[in-house]
Amino acid sequence: MPVAQDHYASRVEEKPEIRRRMDPVIYDDPARPNGPLSADELRRYERKGYLFFEKLFKEREVAALLKELERLKTTPDRRERPEYITEPGSGAVRSIFRIHRESSLFGRLMRDPRVLNVARQLLGSEVYIHQSRVNFKPGFVGKEFYWHSDFETWHVEDGMPRMRAVSCSVTLTPNTLFNGPLMIIPGSHTAYITCVGTTPEDHYKQSLKKQEYGVPDAESLSRITEAGGIEAPVGPAGSAVFFDCNAMHGSNGNITPLPRTNAFFVYNSVENRLGDPAGGIRPRPEFIATREGFEQLSPAPFRAD
Repeated sequence: MPVAQDHYASRVEEKPEIRRRMDPVIYDDPARPNGPLSADELRRYERKGYLFFEKLFKEREVAALLKELERLKTTPDRRERPEYITEPGSGAVRSIFRIHRESSLFGRLMRDPRVLNVARQLLGSEVYIHQSRVNFKPGFVGKEFYWHSDFETWHVEDGMPRMRAVSCSVTLTPNTLFNGPLMIIPGSHTAYITCVGTTPEDHYKQSLKKQEYGVPDAESLSRITEAGGIEAPVGPAGSAVFFDCNAMHGSNGNITPLPRTNAFFVYNSVENRLGDPAGGIRPRPEFIATREGFEQLSPAPFRAD
């Protein structure tokens, strides 16, 4: 039986390419025509690859989440766990992965209809959490996250078959133009940039601190930026950004005194579960890419108490 062509093969050629996206951006489901997004919002997401909602969550809800993060960071021995990623050099906590399992409060946040129902509408199906994390950028020492398409990594290193996932970033501190906010290249989700270099085994141990493989080349980045520009959806704590799994995004380091803390939930369609990594390497651990802990999500209002 012939092997199906991998339209999203990456890290296998000597030169990068910009290829056409082969999947829809918005997945229609006639059985679920209604959702929180308007027709105009759906068109905007399809065109730009992201949506921004200011103050989606209340101040008291954000305060409870920040208090919970302080508890997690200061609990003895937690920093030694693999879910806790530290900054190279400073040793400050850079990310906490599988945050929905580390904390029942964040587990409730991911089910809130304000975020979950948006993901279900965009993906046209029931969903589960592929990955969750909190990214910290402490004042003065928070490092950058270089430009990348999440899907390129999830396809090559996790075995995600198609572009049918969406990320939701909930801002837990104000995101300003100065403290390293998320930056997105509008329209970049409609193209797929292949990368070069053979992925080492257990690459995640290094890439979660500083990514060196799955990084797009400067010429391709320049071309898509010339076409779409760069936007930074900034706003107060409690805001949320939904962005397509293939949207090119990144963020600068934080050299201000103002910390930047964001929670990320990656919703994947139940019809898009992981297979073998396209790069032929060992799958990444469960705390980075859900395989065994699959759970279809049902909406439940978030309660901060």
